[in-house]
Parts: sequence; C-alpha cells; structure tokens
Amino acid sequence: MRTLATGIDVPWGLARLPDGRVLVSARDSYRIDRLDVAAGRLTRVGTVPGVVSNVSQQGEAGLLGIAVSPTFTRDRLVYAYFSTASDNRIAAIPWDPSAPAGRQLGTPRVLVRGIPHNVHHNGGRLAFGPDGYLYATTGEAQRPALAQDKGSLGGKILRMTTSGRPAPGSPFGTLVWSYGHRNVQGIAWDAAGRLWASEFGDHSADELNLIRPGRNYGWPQTEGRTSRAGITGPVVQWGPPQDSPSGIAIAGGSVWMAALRGQRLWRIPLDGARTTAAPQDFLVGRYGRLRSVLAVDDRTILVTTSNRDGRQAPGAGDDRILLVRVT
Repeated sequence: MRTLATGIDVPWGLARLPDGRVLVSARDSYRIDRLDVAAGRLTRVGTVPGVVSNVSQQGEAGLLGIAVSPTFTRDRLVYAYFSTASDNRIAAIPWDPSAPAGRQLGTPRVLVRGIPHNVHHNGGRLAFGPDGYLYATTGEAQRPALAQDKGSLGGKILRMTTSGRPAPGSPFGTLVWSYGHRNVQGIAWDAAGRLWASEFGDHSADELNLIRPGRNYGWPQTEGRTSRAGITGPVVQWGPPQDSPSGIAIAGGSVWMAALRGQRLWRIPLDGARTTAAPQDFLVGRYGRLRSVLAVDDRTILVTTSNRDGRQAPGAGDDRILLVRVT
C-alpha cells in the first residue's frame, strides 16, 4: 500500500481512462484532475462550471461522480454528476486533450436535471455498466417519501442512454431502474454482470444490496433485513458506527467498500449472488474517512480519503489517494 497523491480537496469520483490513467473529481473545488497511477502524478484537466457546494453547512453537494464514455477514444466525453443551487444534474462534458492543461473541459451538455437536492442525501455515484448504459445513484434529499415515488428521481438507481433517455429494458419505461433507496453511494458490477450497491442507512443498518431491475429496496418502510412482502433486503448489513459506506469496487472476487464514519476498508467475499464469509475490515483508523474505491485491475484498487469534507479536522496531506494491493 502506498500514497499516490496528496492535498486534494475532497476527491469524490474516480473513473479509468482507456490508457490506464484515472480521472479524479474534487467535490468542493469542482476540479477534475488526471492521475498517472504509475508515476503518482496529478495533472489538472479543468473545472466544471455551474457547480454549487454546501460544505459550509457540512453538506454533501458539489461535484460528485464522474464516468468516462465507453467510446472515449472516438467521442472524448466525460460524464459528471453535480449539484447546483436547486437540483442535482448529470451532464456530458467534451474533453479536448490538445488544449492547455487546466482548460481541456468544454461546455457541459445537461442530460438529466431536476434530481432532488438538499444539504444531505444527494447520491452522486456515476458509472457505465457492462451493458454500455450509464447508471446514476440518487438520494432522497432528506424527503423519505420520494424513495417510494416511482415518478420522482430521488432515492433511486437510474439507468440511461448517453443522451439521458431511458435505456431499453427499463422496468417502468422511465430512468428508474430500482427504488426505495435512502442514499446509494457506491455501485459496481461483478464478473457475471450483477450490480451491487452500497447504501447509507439511518440509525440501525447500512447495506450492501444486490440490485435487480424494478425492485423496491424498502426505504423508508424498512431498513436492513426484512421479511416484508415486496421488499428486497440487503445481502450484508452493518451498524453505522462501523461503516457509513461510500464507494465500492469489485476485485479478487470480493466487494471492497470504503467506510466514512467507520474509517476502514471492508472486504466482502462473494460467491455468485451471496457472500462466502464474514466481512473483514482493513486500514481501521489509519487514514480517517474513506470515500471512493476503483479497481485498477483484479489485484489493485485505488482508495480516496475524505477528511476535508467538513466532518472532521483534516490531517497533514489530506485528502489523499491510496494504492492498495488486494488478495
């Protein structure tokens, strides 16, 4: 394990480029940087306009998730999930690599607007699935009833085309892929194409869920495991002091989950749609709050800290990107 980069202003999203380098979004400075993993060097790409953060309120809004187009070598598009003063949005942003460093981002083209927004529970994870469609996680913006309202974009996992339209096979004919979520913070796919998601609970149970299209994951009627008809319960759950999950990645046959309040990295071994053993925790308290995880390959992950997000005093070098070898 080693530190690749330091002094970043709340690194929130990670996305791998075709050449192996990684884009990093910074929540409160609205910057996107490019990380050369081998050299441990960050280069500024640009700043996303129109973003509004609320860090002064210990809030969770700002420049959040990013994703790289599956056809990036042709279209040079980066996708971003970000907050404005009134909503959360998803946009496609052209990237001109021939432009001077720091000015390579073009004008965002908004694909989805009107995602519910609040001080907390803004969701924000963004990733392309193995089916080539764009997935986004949203929070219920501290209005729990939105999670059960299939007409709202809040408290959902969304699935869309690169133009922001509902992707083929949508269970409701809309962007909504699953509902009943409180605040999904991480998504990743296993080798069989199954979608896994980490979710903030309230006071009793944080969750790792296996996502099926059209399923109801229970919030606010249920939290954690349940036998209630029509509700899909989690595969694994934790108490918030040990977890408060954020980003996840899958490597070496396990889900690797970053914990904010729990200040640790969880390993959850998988056996198909089940877990094979009790979760194990690593890096407990060593680097503070952990935010995002990205698989570089099946044995290497990147992990970001989140100690400048307004929840605690940052230490020297915060925030940082860690390279972790996994087994």
